[in-house]
Amino acid sequence: MNQAQHQGTSDTAPRTGMNATLGDPWVLGISAGFILLFIAMSIYDVNLVSSFVGEAFTWTAKVLGSYFQLLLLLTFVIAIGVAISPAGGAIMGDLDQPEMSTFRWIAIFMCTLRAGGGVFFAAGEPVYHFIAQTPPAFDTATGTPEAVKGALAQSFMHWGFLAWAVLGGLTSLVLVHAHYVNGQPLQPRTLLYPIFGDRVMHGAFGGIVDAVCVISVVAGTVGPIGFLATQVAYGGSVLFGFSDGYGTQLGVLVVLGAIYVSSAVSGIHRGIQLLSRFNVYLALAIGAIIFVFGPTLFLVDTYTQSMGAYLGNFLNMATMTTQTAPDWWMKWWTVFFFAWFIGYGPLMALFVARISRGRTVRQMILAVCVAAPIATTIWFTLLGGSGIFYQLNGSIDLAEALTNFRFDVATLTVAQALPLGTIMAAAILLLTTIFVATTGDSMSYTISMVATGHDKPNTGVRAFWGITLAVMAAILLYMGAGQISALQQFIVVTAIPVSLVLLPSLWTGPKAAFAMARSQGLVR
Repeated sequence: MNQAQHQGTSDTAPRTGMNATLGDPWVLGISAGFILLFIAMSIYDVNLVSSFVGEAFTWTAKVLGSYFQLLLLLTFVIAIGVAISPAGGAIMGDLDQPEMSTFRWIAIFMCTLRAGGGVFFAAGEPVYHFIAQTPPAFDTATGTPEAVKGALAQSFMHWGFLAWAVLGGLTSLVLVHAHYVNGQPLQPRTLLYPIFGDRVMHGAFGGIVDAVCVISVVAGTVGPIGFLATQVAYGGSVLFGFSDGYGTQLGVLVVLGAIYVSSAVSGIHRGIQLLSRFNVYLALAIGAIIFVFGPTLFLVDTYTQSMGAYLGNFLNMATMTTQTAPDWWMKWWTVFFFAWFIGYGPLMALFVARISRGRTVRQMILAVCVAAPIATTIWFTLLGGSGIFYQLNGSIDLAEALTNFRFDVATLTVAQALPLGTIMAAAILLLTTIFVATTGDSMSYTISMVATGHDKPNTGVRAFWGITLAVMAAILLYMGAGQISALQQFIVVTAIPVSLVLLPSLWTGPKAAFAMARSQGLVR
């Protein structure tokens, strides 16, 4: 065993002392302090917190929106360049064989990276762009057949190549090389090691970097967890006559928390993998039923035209600014989504690095930056395209619901209009629940990796962070769904410092890939 292999292997061993409990005191203190402060301020004055977050959100979107868009665009383009370069053949982590099969590997990151949000918006967003507001890149009247491809193409832009690339393209290369070759910990601060050296690896500086990234993920994960509770409670009231009140929402949170905490505690190769595989099989079954028994020809034609519109208008949509689009539209759609994904970026990259050992650089980049986005566009077409079809023929009317951004209503309404009606609606609610659970378990696991500094964190740490996410969602839901929304808007603000953590990977990512390739004799 060479030195690099020894370093990578030894770092995965469980540690004792502080790291065996709750890890770095800076990470715990700052992130837990933020959670407690946000809840305390919300209890003290809900309107004050909402107003502050709203103003900060508006300023960030207006001033830094173009910067966020450029960061995602450059990340995608440079990652693809690395994949097709000779360095693309380098094996990550010095393993002769990957740790898991290709199907299991793809299933895990497909179901964990952005699954919760993607399922929540898949039905509603395309229909919104179709009936409420034509995306600025397109010049068609809402509600007409000509508006269909633009509505889906804009959804593809928000959830496609750029969104996925920032979650595990270049940043994962930096982390894989730093951790498995140089023995650095799997923490966000490691992304800055090529710039600041040992200064960022110890003490307050590194702790603050890690804590900011954890806060961003907490803000982004509590949102889907909380909104899932409202969606399942609403669905239960419509389908089965359950109460749609806080008691039902709390019950959903308890069940959801039990699922994803148990999964996180059992580890990547057990609970997380099993949940992900189950979700992939269920999604494939639902997708097959929609495709075979739904508006098949419409969906095929729509996907072909929408993908063409997406690729043909790619740069136009990716670089759209407030100079060419309404401020409110950019703020609530493109900038919000892109900032959300940036906020997730460092911790998602940690997770991708953790599960991709033994894969080649090319396999990882193409899977995360190309294959996963294409699968996402197909899923959006199946649900969102079906919603547009039923809206066009008058089977449903989502104008009022989507004008008020009631995406839970949109998802259930489209599901009920599908073949098998109530059964499909119940299946999609289950699918959404498990998707959010896979996001919860992966983020609980990854936050624990950050806190402890190694890739097999103590089970108690995993349980602590998983329970914390659920409890925070329960408290904020008790105050009203508006506070969940306010917290999720806050991720746009936290995207500012997080983007600075990601920025160096534009050049350190390729350097890491070529360093691995040189050590393996693939390039000089």
